[in-house]
Amino acid sequence: MIRISTSILIKLIFSFLFISSFASHAQDSLKTKKNSASQMNMDAAVNKPSLTSDKSPVTLGGYLEANSIYSTEEGISDGLSFQARRLTLFMSANIAKRISFMTELEIEDGGEEMAIEFAAIDVTLDPLLNFRGGIVMNPIGAFNQNHDGPKWEFVERPDMAVNMLAATLSNAGFGAYGKTYAGNWIFGYEAYVTNGFDNTIISNEEDKTYLPSAKENPERFMENHSGKATFTGKVSIKNRNLGELGISYMGGTYNKFEDDGEEIEDKARLDVFALDFNTTIKATNTTIIGEAAWSWIDIPSTYTQQYGEKQFGAFVDVVQPIYQNKVLEWENASLNFAARFDYVDWNIGKFKETNTNIGDERIAVTPAISFRPTPGTVFRINYRYQWDTDVINNPAEEAATWYFGFSTYF
Repeated sequence: MIRISTSILIKLIFSFLFISSFASHAQDSLKTKKNSASQMNMDAAVNKPSLTSDKSPVTLGGYLEANSIYSTEEGISDGLSFQARRLTLFMSANIAKRISFMTELEIEDGGEEMAIEFAAIDVTLDPLLNFRGGIVMNPIGAFNQNHDGPKWEFVERPDMAVNMLAATLSNAGFGAYGKTYAGNWIFGYEAYVTNGFDNTIISNEEDKTYLPSAKENPERFMENHSGKATFTGKVSIKNRNLGELGISYMGGTYNKFEDDGEEIEDKARLDVFALDFNTTIKATNTTIIGEAAWSWIDIPSTYTQQYGEKQFGAFVDVVQPIYQNKVLEWENASLNFAARFDYVDWNIGKFKETNTNIGDERIAVTPAISFRPTPGTVFRINYRYQWDTDVINNPAEEAATWYFGFSTYF
């Protein structure tokens, strides 16, 4: 994400509210783009609920997330808190035939962090060939693009996505994408060259290999630290009756290895491979969503073994509706039980001296109950229990957290 100043964002919000009022007056209905069996994870950036008006070329929307939290770690608690997690605004416009613009502005932690998360122009030549440029979301895994809060039964985002792969990860760049169909089968692809990571992934306050640290660089949307483009590509295949499978890759040089044309150090690469899937078992209406990723990072020989050269993470969500019917005025309300399993290993390998496994792992399980009065609004209760093991495999630190919150499109 690219940060923007508070004053600019306040002006954008007031402009958003003014145009939204006009749009609502002109056409008092919330229009959601088709959520059909032909949609894929790659469509998440543009397939969002929105307000439209016949008198305005701009489409508007957004979502809000808030929750309470009560956490204990090793028997110690900081008590109950309330969190205004994020307010996100969507805007899009058709500029001309085959040319459109989309943007996503996000305000996190009650205004502490404000950012442009996505801002791109699309040029459509054919369903199988579209060009996109600007600030794009790297299509690594599925969650990075398909992260909107109202879509999920859980308050926290998956550890693998946010604490290993740096979601939500976006960069300045350009590329192409497309889809094609054959009966019940859908094939999609995305390919982008963008700015990439920098040395903060191994030089940070976490004292370990930590990809999300690169998001703190305020210059990364104006200058590519390494001088070499990062490539991100993904292919996805979906069967309307079976589900979707995605295979993605992201890689490039992350260090500044040249200065004034002179090589000052060896190139250091970062490579990530990810698999994602989702399916719904029709007999029980059970939804299963999962993602796994592997990272390989070149670490200088001067660094200690606490900096991981290999990483692995995964999560699996299972969502089971237990009641679906009309509730009060809500025609399609549902009560759901859900569970998530999280796992991250930031340092795969063994200590050279002892040949024992290096730690730095996290395991978490989160059972949840959610109520959806409409598909775009969710009230959720989560209980998350996690085990954190340090790099030298001391007994795991345990933490338990209760969440009650909501998220809604508007």
